[in-house]
Amino acid sequence: MTAFGTLAGAALLGAAPAGGVEADEKTAASRIAPGVEYRQFDIPASHGTARAHVLDVDLSNKNTGVDLLYPGAVGARSVVSALADGAGAVGGINGDFFNISETQHPGVEPTGAPVGPAVARGRALKAAVPNGQRFGPAMPPGVTTEAVLGVGFDRRARMDNLSLDGEVRTAQTRLPLGGLNQYAIPVDSVGAFTSDWGSTSRVRSTCGTDTSRGAPCSTDTHEVTVRDRRVVATAGTPGSGPVAAGTTVLVGREAGAQELRKLSIGDRVQVKHRLVAAHSGAPFRFALGGFPVLRDGAPLPGLDSVTSAVRTAVGISDDGRRLLLLSLDGSPEFRTGLTIAEVASALRELGMRDGFSLDGGGSSTLASSTTLVARAPGAEAVTVRNNPSGGVERAVPNGIGVFSQG
Repeated sequence: MTAFGTLAGAALLGAAPAGGVEADEKTAASRIAPGVEYRQFDIPASHGTARAHVLDVDLSNKNTGVDLLYPGAVGARSVVSALADGAGAVGGINGDFFNISETQHPGVEPTGAPVGPAVARGRALKAAVPNGQRFGPAMPPGVTTEAVLGVGFDRRARMDNLSLDGEVRTAQTRLPLGGLNQYAIPVDSVGAFTSDWGSTSRVRSTCGTDTSRGAPCSTDTHEVTVRDRRVVATAGTPGSGPVAAGTTVLVGREAGAQELRKLSIGDRVQVKHRLVAAHSGAPFRFALGGFPVLRDGAPLPGLDSVTSAVRTAVGISDDGRRLLLLSLDGSPEFRTGLTIAEVASALRELGMRDGFSLDGGGSSTLASSTTLVARAPGAEAVTVRNNPSGGVERAVPNGIGVFSQG
């Protein structure tokens, strides 16, 4: 039997988890809403005992659903509890890794924007940054920043890759679109920023390269503002401030900047973009970035089995009809957490077919992104059920919200 050998029974039936924790009010399930239950239990691991907090979501229940939590703009952050309460969610967890610091680019402000694609209520908010621009732990071999977990319009959860399909069409040429509301666009490309981006500066999008996040910012940039398919403004450097509804700001670097310089005020420009699922082809109603750790019941090869941390992850089972939202506890006695390989094993022992890692980390002095919230029946607001590292919630760009009509 593995170290997680009795874990599934603990989570599903309230029996004692591995490590001998008794089945009491801490391990038994508590009902949050129709189709939504909360549990906590301990997991013995290589670096010590970890405590897991779990929301079990039954997507086959017509009154229950999940969607993206975010603060109304891609380039903005808020704590999970505020995001959940603001959206009317009964529970939620933190989401994707994000652009949290810019120590290698003095004077450039971090955007707070997430790494991977994001879809909310069926609308594509952003695409993935280049692999070399990613924040977060190493991904398994072959995995890219386009990896997502989400739920389709068929109410089934799945993992996939979402790639950007877009172009900038002018009277003279057609340019492939290299980015959509991203804190980093590919070298030599043009990226689009819409009202979904927010008011955060767009300068960071031209810093680093496709293979090095810390490389210098480009000195060859140009920006064009398009409204009603006409160029209405140009600038030699990326700007900041809100992008009005119905307006698209195009930011180019290197070859992309050279193409944008050919445009003048009044020129006609058409911008098209969409996110395309690589495997299923079916659109997502909700999706966010991270990286897979478990696929078809088997851990992905090359998972880190050494570095242990407080983590957040999601499991999928029952042909996509069930989600487990899992966040580890960051209090001092449980701060050793799990390795990525142990996260995959834990999800498998809990009966999950697929598993997906989200942002985590933190330390004794720094707040952790890892947060799970739930609203008790009859309560007016959610409460934080785990203990984030550092003792307080860290503001994050997005998360997964659990919603109930019951």
